[in-house]
Parts: sequence; structure tokens; C-alpha cells
Amino acid sequence: MAEPGQVIPPSLHPPLEVVLAKAVKGVPPPAALPGQMLFEPKFDGYRVLIFRDRDRVGIWSRQGKELTRYFPDLAEAAASMVLPGCVVDGEAVVWSEGRLNFEALQRRLSAGRERLQSMAAESPVHFVCFDILGVAGHDARDLTLADRRTLLEELATVWAPPLSLSPQTTERDLAHQWFEGLAGAGMEGLMAKSSRQAYMGGKRIWLKAKHVSEVDVICAAVIGPMERPTEIVAGLPIDGELRIVGRSSTLKPADSRALAPWLRPPAGIHPWPSVVKGTTLDRFNRDASPTELTLVDPVVVEVLADAAWSGQSFRHSLRFRRVRPELEPADVDVPSRLNVRNTGR
Repeated sequence: MAEPGQVIPPSLHPPLEVVLAKAVKGVPPPAALPGQMLFEPKFDGYRVLIFRDRDRVGIWSRQGKELTRYFPDLAEAAASMVLPGCVVDGEAVVWSEGRLNFEALQRRLSAGRERLQSMAAESPVHFVCFDILGVAGHDARDLTLADRRTLLEELATVWAPPLSLSPQTTERDLAHQWFEGLAGAGMEGLMAKSSRQAYMGGKRIWLKAKHVSEVDVICAAVIGPMERPTEIVAGLPIDGELRIVGRSSTLKPADSRALAPWLRPPAGIHPWPSVVKGTTLDRFNRDASPTELTLVDPVVVEVLADAAWSGQSFRHSLRFRRVRPELEPADVDVPSRLNVRNTGR
């Protein structure tokens, strides 16, 4: 029985698993998914679910963390425009000078309550919705994507910024245009989905094509002090262990300052020693001199890689791009291969 103020059925109470996507190279062919293929731009933001109950709004991450307090502006907008009993899936983004600004979004997660209010005014969060899990108090996840999209379009008829509906097309030519032409606006690439599929949380049934060379790794140590790290020591889960797979180039002062607030001493037993050989950090370097590591609690970071992934390590130094605090180390996968390039971004 629902509690007072609740209209969302128990099956849709947070946290919920979201549908995941499998990485592919380029726009996938028509036979890659069953049924009609639907294409959407891939926005660079935080994947969130919005739960609209009778008297409150909840915003939850794909990892099952409640983020409502960090997005008061989005919660207010959802309370006024999303009907009670609805659960929607989408991307929280920040637009700045005509392009997506992930850093502005990221700063929300480390801001205090007063600062959050000013950030909401300076850099408001928008929500780009691409799926619906519940409507009018009913679980809609067993419906096909085509039917869910119809329900979502009806729900969105009364929306206005900061809520919007993700563009969607069945036209491959337009999908190619999105994939190639929207990178300048900060788009990550393209999503491909089957019109026949139900919403299967936790399953990788969608496809994603990214036109940039970012790779998520686990930073479990740095070179230098935590307050002023000079390099990242990158790890990936290989054969059930977190193994060192490379190091970054020397961090720029701004990157060092961006990383430092997210570094913490290890919370328990650390999988790495505090001193390693130079060849452990760079297997293609003949210098085996010992290097001292500053061990930290693992945090996910995004890096740029210039060379092929060997399956065990990166051949050249990685370049720091940003911290990914919305991801857990358990979310990081080992890349099967990389064909990377410097995108200039």
C-alpha cells in the first residue's frame, strides 16, 4: 500500500537500474538491433532518473545515489511540469555559450547549499528526457520503446525549458549528420535503440557511438601530494584485480586543482604498494627506478589516450580530462581496443 503522498507504485521506487549501452564504432548498421532502429544524440551530462510523486520530486543517479539537493532548480521545474506518478530517464546538462559544459555540472556535486543557489542562477541545469519508466502511477517498462516514446511525447507537450525532449529519428542520413555535426556543441556522439525493446534495467541493449577518444580509468594513486598532484596513476580491473595500466603526463596547474578536491586517503586496505618500479607505471619504459606513490581512495577520471590499448596497459602517457564523481570504480570497463585520436577538445 502506498504511503501518504505517494502515487508511484512500489515497483518503481528508487533506486532503479537504468538501461545501459554497448560501445560501437560509428553509426551502427540497420541489422545491429531488432526491429526499427531509433537514433538520438548522446548528450554529455549526468544520467539521472526523475521520480515525480504526489508531493515531492526525487532525482537519482544511475548508480542509485539521490542527487536532488544538488539540482534544486531542476527539481522545482519537474514539480511544476512532470505529472505525479511519472518516472522519466534522461540527461542533466548545463549549456554555456552554445555548448555543453560538463565542468559546470560537475561543480554542483561539491558545492554547499548557499553556493548551489547561486550556481542555479548562473548555470541552470537542463533535463533532456529520452525515456519514461512510469506514467500515471503505472509501470511502463514492459512496453516497447516505440510505445514509451508515444507516452513521453504526450507528457512533454506541456514542457518548457529547462525540461525538453531528446530529438529522435529513424533516418540514417540525419543520424550521420548528428554524429558528425554536433561535436562542436559538446555532444558525445550518437545513441541507437530498438523500437521493439522493453526497458530492461541493468542490460546493455542500446548502442552508443562516441566520436571522441575519452577513456574512463580508475585513479587509485597520484604522484606528488594529494593537495597538488602532478600525475595520475591509472588502474583498470583486469582478471579480478585493480591493476596499474599507465600514468598521465604532468598535470597542468588547473587540472591539478580540479583533481585535488576529489582525492581522499584510502578508506581501507589498498590494492597497490606505496613504492613501485618505473616499469610498473610504464611497461614500455626501460627505467625500473622505484617511484613513490601517494595512494588514494579510488576515483573515476576521464583521460585521453593517444595509442592503442595493449590489453594490459597504455603505451603512452594519458592526458587528464576531468573527474567523473558520478561514476563508481565498479562502473569502469576494460576497453577491448582503442583507436584514439586527439580531438582538440
